[in-house]
Amino acid sequence: MKKHIAMYIGSLNKGGAERVMVNLAEYFFGRGYHVTLITTYLADDEYEVPHGNWSLTEKDGFIKTEVLNPDDELKYVYLKKENDGIDRVFTALMPDERGGRLANFKRRISKLRNTFKEINSDIILSFLGKNNVMAINAARGLGIPVVVSVRSNPSREYGSKGLNLSMNMLFPKAAGVVVQTTGAKEYFKDSIQKKCRILPNSIHPDFINKEIVPFENRTKTIVSVGRLDDNKNQILLIKAFAKIADKHSDYRLVIYGDGPSKNKFMDEAKSLGLLDKNIFFMGNVSGVADKIKESEIFVLSSKQEGMPNALIEAMALGLCCISTDCPCGGPKDLINTKENGILIPMGSDDAMVESLSNALSEVIADRELSKKMSEAAVSVRQEYSPDRINLMWEEYFEELMR
Repeated sequence: MKKHIAMYIGSLNKGGAERVMVNLAEYFFGRGYHVTLITTYLADDEYEVPHGNWSLTEKDGFIKTEVLNPDDELKYVYLKKENDGIDRVFTALMPDERGGRLANFKRRISKLRNTFKEINSDIILSFLGKNNVMAINAARGLGIPVVVSVRSNPSREYGSKGLNLSMNMLFPKAAGVVVQTTGAKEYFKDSIQKKCRILPNSIHPDFINKEIVPFENRTKTIVSVGRLDDNKNQILLIKAFAKIADKHSDYRLVIYGDGPSKNKFMDEAKSLGLLDKNIFFMGNVSGVADKIKESEIFVLSSKQEGMPNALIEAMALGLCCISTDCPCGGPKDLINTKENGILIPMGSDDAMVESLSNALSEVIADRELSKKMSEAAVSVRQEYSPDRINLMWEEYFEELMR
């Protein structure tokens, strides 16, 4: 009989944590496990799951089901009757299931608990902040091991007083706590650190299977890939690029992604006279690997990160990478400055703009250094290969399920 793994997350919206979960779901399904993805919502722009037992359009053998999107709008999804792929269950409280605030909290836990009982998996994997607390709470007494995974800096993911208190109470009851860096593990108290396992992200096959473009054939393009928000901090990159744009007018900055700060970032680029001239916003796109593989420079400007997918992927394509040395240490685990990339020290906004603009100038001017870092960066293909990292997850789960 197949072992059954349940994976719980808010939605499959296009973010780093969601991509890792989709990749893990496909890996375990391919290895012969029964996999069920449990999500609260159906997001409007989700990752494709090739073996998913659901469809957004009507099909024979699929059942039309009411669900909610993250904005609490009614949506429809078609769920396959036969579970010959990766199953999907939705746990949002529908409008007719709601009451007052306290009642709703209890009902969400109860609905999730009933879902766990009905699925009766051999293990539950949960991703991100409140979901992790909910998963441990809902699974208590069911006899199913729960593994929670912290996907970014724990001080950010558990920044609120209530969530931090819940985390400290409930994480010691988890079967395991997956973190991505040593720095993240060290955030927790001893009783939680004992449960921690460091499992970094793997590189998506799209970024390993691409042929590496020789450095001398790359386009004079600086790229950034990620959600456009204050934490990803693309405004730092925009300001730093503006300081070198006149001297290096043959370079352009191309920003991929969408998010709540998009208009603010575009306004900044416009005020600097660079919008749609030297700085371009491309929104969310498919096939990012193909879009950036010929670019010369990649910049990660985040204030906080776990193990940043976008940085690993850019290194795997041989881009010359510059990153902030942000907590909780993911970029530092990846980059040795001036060997396979450059780390920018954290500091005041003005100091970081200066540091980043200097780094960009150095990378553009010193072709020998840039070529060396570009060629060294691709070693992440071996260290963070899906085969290696996914096997680490599988061995860990098998250990816990025994």
